[in-house]
Amino acid sequence: MSPSSTFVTRFFQLVSERQFAEAERVLERFKLKAQKNERNRGYLQALYGILVASKSNNDQYLFLPNVNLKDKSELERYRREFLKHTRDDLHAEYDRGFFSAWAEYMRILLRLAESEERSVEDEPKQIAGIEQKQIAAQEPKKMIQARLG
Repeated sequence: MSPSSTFVTRFFQLVSERQFAEAERVLERFKLKAQKNERNRGYLQALYGILVASKSNNDQYLFLPNVNLKDKSELERYRREFLKHTRDDLHAEYDRGFFSAWAEYMRILLRLAESEERSVEDEPKQIAGIEQKQIAAQEPKKMIQARLG
């Protein structure tokens, strides 16, 4: 992929958050900056496909709606499968670009699943901290009066 992966990572985050209008804008910027070759053409086509499939998640024949986005082992298995296709010399450059976009998407989904898992683990600690602050706020404050003079 020629432009920075920041565009693509942002695109995948927006798609997973279902912010499709912003994802389309990021995709257009990526398209303008990408070198014109077969691999990038396949990569971009996969990005468009991911966007369209994410928008219409009610079709039983689509790949994305049938993937459990919270199952890290399933995402890792798909990622390995897509990476295998990107290294296969029997595939054309277009196809390798296509599969590399999907592998990258699975990598981002894995990262998002891990960060969500960590935030769920940290949630009880955060709730306990909030409760302690609320209790402290409810306790009457002692005031000290001093006389001058």
